[in-house]
Amino acid sequence: MIAVVCIDDKNGMTFNRRRQSRDSKLIEDLMRLTGEKQIRMKEYSRSLFEDYPDRISVSDTYLQGAEDDDICFVETDDLLPFAEKIQGLIVYRWNRHYPSSTKFTLDLGSYHLTRTEEFSGSSHDTITREEYER
Repeated sequence: MIAVVCIDDKNGMTFNRRRQSRDSKLIEDLMRLTGEKQIRMKEYSRSLFEDYPDRISVSDTYLQGAEDDDICFVETDDLLPFAEKIQGLIVYRWNRHYPSSTKFTLDLGSYHLTRTEEFSGSSHDTITREEYER
């Protein structure tokens, strides 16, 4: 699977139990990057993809059922139990620090950074996208 996460400078995924991933330009970037592929997610994330209803697949077991090339948008789930299934990562960094309530726990040291790109978001002046492969 290819996991997509949004994190702050200290690997926080949520702050004050709220998502960090609400940025329309980030969603546009992800949809452009993934072409026609379906994005797997849980119900919690559906509202971020309202403009792309035909491009998403929603299930509470989206990580358990993910296969090799499936793209999974992960906002609140711990990826550590699925580490062996993860072939790649797309990491969106906010380039700031929030008081986090959920952390990204995977060690990126076992992945190779293949690409980095910065763009202006709708909520942040600069968002950094990093792409990793195993």
